[in-house]
Amino acid sequence: MRLTVPGPRSLAGQLFAMQAVLIAVVVAGYALFTYISDRSQAEEAATRQARAVARSVADSPSVREAIRAPDPSAELQPYAMQVMRDTDVDFITIMNPRGIRWTHPDPAQIGQTFRGHTEQALRGRTFTETYTGTLGPSVRAVTPVQDGNRIVGLVSAGIRVEAISERVQSQVTALVGVAAGALALGAVGTYVINARLRRHTHGMNASQLSRMHDYHQAALHAVREGLLMLDGQYRVALINDGGRELLGVAGDVVGRSVAELGLPAPLTGALLASEPRVDEVHLTASRVLVVNTSPVSGGERRGTVVTLRDVTELQSLMGELDSERGFTQALRSQAHEAANRLHTVVSLIELGRAEEAVEFATAELELAQALTDQVVAAVSEPVLAALLLGKTAQANERGVELMVSEDSSLDDGLLPETLPARDLVTILGNLIDNAVDAAQGSARARVTVTAHTVDRGDVPGLVLRVSDTGPGVDPQHAEAVFQRGFSTKPAGPGGRGLGLALVRQAVQRHGGALSVTEADGGGAEFEVRLPLGEADHPTPGEPAPEGMDLTPAVPARTAPAARDAVSGGSMSRGPGGDA
Repeated sequence: MRLTVPGPRSLAGQLFAMQAVLIAVVVAGYALFTYISDRSQAEEAATRQARAVARSVADSPSVREAIRAPDPSAELQPYAMQVMRDTDVDFITIMNPRGIRWTHPDPAQIGQTFRGHTEQALRGRTFTETYTGTLGPSVRAVTPVQDGNRIVGLVSAGIRVEAISERVQSQVTALVGVAAGALALGAVGTYVINARLRRHTHGMNASQLSRMHDYHQAALHAVREGLLMLDGQYRVALINDGGRELLGVAGDVVGRSVAELGLPAPLTGALLASEPRVDEVHLTASRVLVVNTSPVSGGERRGTVVTLRDVTELQSLMGELDSERGFTQALRSQAHEAANRLHTVVSLIELGRAEEAVEFATAELELAQALTDQVVAAVSEPVLAALLLGKTAQANERGVELMVSEDSSLDDGLLPETLPARDLVTILGNLIDNAVDAAQGSARARVTVTAHTVDRGDVPGLVLRVSDTGPGVDPQHAEAVFQRGFSTKPAGPGGRGLGLALVRQAVQRHGGALSVTEADGGGAEFEVRLPLGEADHPTPGEPAPEGMDLTPAVPARTAPAARDAVSGGSMSRGPGGDA
């Protein structure tokens, strides 16, 4: 026969068994203690009762008179039987000093010698003892009957030990009933408590809970994505290393409200929302985060689980991909136009108009070269020059004239390593995209770009200015346009209100300033000022360091020559290219 060892019970089951055994031991111990105590008390009570009855009989005058009679038994036997019934004792024996019985519950024992000790009573003392007589073991009291100074008889009253046990047994029976009730009530209460505990621990035992805790801690530190758990009052209940890094919080934040973490208002609102959020894009001071929230409920709101993904690099790559797509569309359009022009040149040659063909082709080449020369002459920084050339072609596709002002002057190698080209593309590209969107459809659709440096102090600076001929920005919205989610255009499939928020994030990351004003002749004018050189960058929202004057030396205006020389193209807007 094979014996199987049962596996470990659940934590709730172990606690239930332990509590049940504990209650049973306590109740059994109390019952035993009570039984012993009650038996001792019952014996003491029987001893006091027998002593009192014996003394009462010995002190009775009628007993002394009956002892003087010729036949004491005739008078004492009925009297003793009556006292036995009245006092609930098992026997009352009245005897002479030699121990010969005058009374007994069994009349056959009258005249026989008393079984027990009488020495102390004969010396005039009342004593008690437990002795086995004709009725079995009994607790008895023996006392003298005195007539003056002479002992004329003895009285013994007793209660059988069996009767005492019967009294204790009745009490113990009631005690056992109460103990059983207490045990049953304790078992029911323990079962209810442990059933609730079993639901909370999902039936796992202590070792399984310990192992799950180890897995939980390992997973929290291993996951690179941010994980944040909030309780029902929106206080931080748990946050992993990734969450601290992505949110930019330090120190002990567990137990603090989300509103106290210093996060941007839109992100704080998303975390405090009662409804779930799915793949919402939010910006912090230096990151672009995708936020998902899911409420935890079990009949009532218990908290919120928040996951955070860093898509800062992905967002930049998406912007570059959108730019590449725009370049591809512009090249496709230019190829189509080039094919038309080539067909025109071929047709002119076939018609024998060679001179007209050469003149037509030369004019197209000169126009394209003039465009390139104008942009490169103004902005020799290769990344910005390439961006401006692409944007002019993209704007032209949408019927918008993109111009680089003659005030622009940005030499190659001027930008420091602390100002990466990707951030400049993000800043200038989004500003141009928004300006093209705003200017498109206006009476004279035009976007003007100015890029130059200033050196009015110890710290040089870069100024980027983009103006358009669109409807402009309401002064009441001058600050709101830079917040994620704000847009005056219909929402597209990729979302709106991210472009200018990304611009502000990049500007603040480099300690610059961003503003919007009304452009000359209407429209909006966005201006970005970025410090250059090795000087410390100011924190976002603070003024530039003392000595850094970013005011342009010459007011930016659109020169007629530049307008005639530069015109540009278009690009389909990505999800980040609007306000």
